[in-house]
Amino acid sequence: MPGTPRFLTLADVAEVLSTSSAQVYAMVRRGELEAIKIGGRGQWRVEASKLEEYIAQMYRDTATFVAEHPYVEAEQD
Repeated sequence: MPGTPRFLTLADVAEVLSTSSAQVYAMVRRGELEAIKIGGRGQWRVEASKLEEYIAQMYRDTATFVAEHPYVEAEQD
């Protein structure tokens, strides 16, 4: 992600992944996506490189799922 800051807010991550901030927060809390909590108010930040690693892992997981669950079209009568 050229020109991307090192750390992203959960809203930034949500925009990149085309999902909601609540979904990203849930992913962070479940440990699916690495993040840090900073400041006295405990704001979450995701390092851009960790987001890229997460995306790459999701591609690998999806490829494994597809290989293990091949798509079979229903027969036409």
